Amino acid sequence: MAARSVIALVSVAEVVATELADHLERRGHDVHRARQPWEAESLLSGKGIDVVVVGDSLSQAEGRDLLRRHGGEGGPDFILICRPADLVDKVLALELGAADVVESPLNVRELAARVGGLLSRRGRGTQELIVLENATVDLRSAMVMHRSGTEEQLSPGQVALLRLFLASPRKVLTRDDIIAAAPAENVDAFDRSIDSRIVRLRRKLDTETITTIRGAGYRFDPPQQFAD
Repeated sequence: MAARSVIALVSVAEVVATELADHLERRGHDVHRARQPWEAESLLSGKGIDVVVVGDSLSQAEGRDLLRRHGGEGGPDFILICRPADLVDKVLALELGAADVVESPLNVRELAARVGGLLSRRGRGTQELIVLENATVDLRSAMVMHRSGTEEQLSPGQVALLRLFLASPRKVLTRDDIIAAAPAENVDAFDRSIDSRIVRLRRKLDTETITTIRGAGYRFDPPQQFAD
């Protein structure tokens, strides 16, 4: 299993840091927080940090100083949060090598997406995304992200079941196929329990792509976005 990516939050406002850390951790990342400049120095002096998010409670000069000392080739990518009026500071940060500069107030989901984009460019992305009609599924973090903005967690058994369907698109899988390849999470693996598992999975994914073939089994018909 690949090592988890590591994100440092430096002097990020408490309410933003708490929500962002929760968002990132549920997607399989490790998050470390440094509330004071001396904590940031200690954290960034070590190795293994992939992305640093510097909040605007730290002065722009202090943020750029951290970027000078710990960024650059071989170092972590930096995202600096700045106030809308700080255009000069934004340009200076980018010229010094910041990977991104985000204006406050900000959307935490957007910031998390920017972090994910940087991790992907570093070859450290941990997402395995499946786009369905009404939701996007990150299989690695077992997270269903609905278009409404709500999120739900998949159980290990549901992830195994979904992976089985993804591996066999347009193929009818019998109940025996499912029991063998994606067993239930408890001893109650009787034949009829498969029906309940499928119903619960469909409901959680809000999808019509998993079809019941009467008397035969179940078939996954991929959305148009899937390649043949």
